[in-house]
Amino acid sequence: MNRKITLLDGAYGTSLWHYADEAGIKNEPVWKYNIEHPELVAKLTKDYYEAGSEIIQANTFGANGPAVKRSSSYAPADVVTAAVKIAKETLAGTEARIGLPFGPLSMLLEPYGDLEEDECYEIYDEVITAGVNAGADVVMLETFMDKEMMRIAAAAAKKHDIPVFCSMTFEKSGKTMMGNSVQDIIDILTPIGIDAIGMNCSLGPEQAMPIIREFAEKTDLPLMFKPNAGKPILNSDGTSSAPIGAAEFAQLLRPAFDIVSYVGGCCGSDPTYITEIKKCLN
Repeated sequence: MNRKITLLDGAYGTSLWHYADEAGIKNEPVWKYNIEHPELVAKLTKDYYEAGSEIIQANTFGANGPAVKRSSSYAPADVVTAAVKIAKETLAGTEARIGLPFGPLSMLLEPYGDLEEDECYEIYDEVITAGVNAGADVVMLETFMDKEMMRIAAAAAKKHDIPVFCSMTFEKSGKTMMGNSVQDIIDILTPIGIDAIGMNCSLGPEQAMPIIREFAEKTDLPLMFKPNAGKPILNSDGTSSAPIGAAEFAQLLRPAFDIVSYVGGCCGSDPTYITEIKKCLN
């Protein structure tokens, strides 16, 4: 393996809820912790860095305008700015880069829903601009199911002079929930000038491998790959665990190392998974 692979981080939502449980703190939309419990976010950021992550995401994935306004009185830009500030302070003096993640909106674009393209652009523009102004190093658009929504978000991100990574989530069929194929996604995003493309979430490493291989066959863009550790299993004591353990997860990622440039984990993964991936990369 001669390819230089940059190690990403793992899940934020499931990991922060686990940290919250340990601290006796109520599970909330995790972006609220940026304001109400920044110590949880800082701990996870530090743990990912110590595990070996080279790009560590600020805690902004679900912090879009409609979501923030629906369940809090906070300004979306303030939530995003706080997240990047936590990451910058925690990673000060290190070489780690700060990712600025955003996911899809809960609304559907016309003609499938009521969301207009201009409104969608404004929603992403607001929070991406806030995060970039706060000091994020790379925009990471993840877990999108609709290539049109991804196109709009990527266009909002590309107005800034930092890299933009785009990652879709796929069904076992090899298409997204909206019926988008790998080729569809490449065709619509490549002209925008994005800096990396790939897939995350939904599937475990084995199920996801054919999809990332298809990306490798059809584009020369750097690839990012963050599969799930599987759907959580409820244990008899009331706790939950991932069906794919950290060491097994890392081994299952090995076939991707010859084709991807960025690798990490999604739902169910945590800093222990990053530690195991790093061992396999060394």
